[in-house]
Amino acid sequence: MKENGKGNDNNDTNTTVELSARQFPSRLREIPDAPKKLYLRGKLPTDDMKYLCVVGARKYSEYGRHVCEKMIEGLRGLPIVIVSGLALGIDSVAHTTALETSLVTIAIPGSGLNNEVLYPASNRHLAGRILKSGGAILSEFEPSFKATPWSFPQRNRIMAGISDAVLVVEAEQKSGTLITSRLATEYNRDVLTVPGSIFSINSAGPHMLLKLGAALVTNSSDIISVLGIDKLPGMQKTANPTRDCSEDEKIILEALKEPMTKDDLIRTLKIPVSKFNATLSILEIKDLIRETMGMVNRNF
Repeated sequence: MKENGKGNDNNDTNTTVELSARQFPSRLREIPDAPKKLYLRGKLPTDDMKYLCVVGARKYSEYGRHVCEKMIEGLRGLPIVIVSGLALGIDSVAHTTALETSLVTIAIPGSGLNNEVLYPASNRHLAGRILKSGGAILSEFEPSFKATPWSFPQRNRIMAGISDAVLVVEAEQKSGTLITSRLATEYNRDVLTVPGSIFSINSAGPHMLLKLGAALVTNSSDIISVLGIDKLPGMQKTANPTRDCSEDEKIILEALKEPMTKDDLIRTLKIPVSKFNATLSILEIKDLIRETMGMVNRNF
């Protein structure tokens, strides 16, 4: 193990440590095109934790942001590490939500790890938060390496290889996100995705993945099941399930004291259809409602 940069010990977030292949997380050692060495700042979690890679669109929708936040928030208290690429968009949402949910998170940028080249520059503060929280940033590129167009697809294999599963939240049909999911399939990792509106370009990628056999995810419990984790004791639903809901969500839940059809809900609440559908999808992801035989029901 070699050290580069400043700092006197491995806990110094300015210290970059060079890892040899035998020091990689075990999953990463399994892939056929594993890197010969890695550079690390921070601390890698233990191998007994489950690594979930979360990737998605840079230009995400409000729905995509809500989906990412709620999926990760539902993993609170579990031995799960959130892996992403430090990029703008869903990557940033995933890292930030992990920090706010007290989950360990690892960022794998398409650049070296020195502060002056860490990419994107606008997320250097986020990288600092990840390190201060006990997480890590990891790269196979030399510490002073500047990001290039080819370095991002190359680093995607590390994101897929280090993880037990990859969750895709919004992606166009041709995007770097789908490179990560393809690699995950090649490495025999689970690929999970969340459905979206058929009218959104960001749904094209997830819907294609579903056709190819990706696991359909509509709530955090689906992720927990795929990862093979038993929920910790005391993780039952909160006594006030609407506590973290928006006003629009609460209005719909209040109207659902008795089951109703979607058409009846729209007529009763006089909510624009697009806003209604987006809000209903979020409530389904939060596992607060379900639709059975054409009727929308509350789950509490």
